[in-house]
Amino acid sequence: MPVIRADQTRCEGYGNCVIAAPELVDVDDEGVVVVVNERFPESALGRAENAVRSCPVGALRVDR
Repeated sequence: MPVIRADQTRCEGYGNCVIAAPELVDVDDEGVVVVVNERFPESALGRAENAVRSCPVGALRVDR
């Protein structure tokens, strides 16, 4: 099962990832990415990869 990981020290709160995969990530009150569902089904892999690509500072990654 794939896993999405966030580097909160890199996040600048753009929120592009939330638009791409709101079921996997969110932005907290301080504007920092938080992972909502770390493990996700293969059927959500495309959305997770879109979230990773949409981050302008590279704060997300998907591990398999």
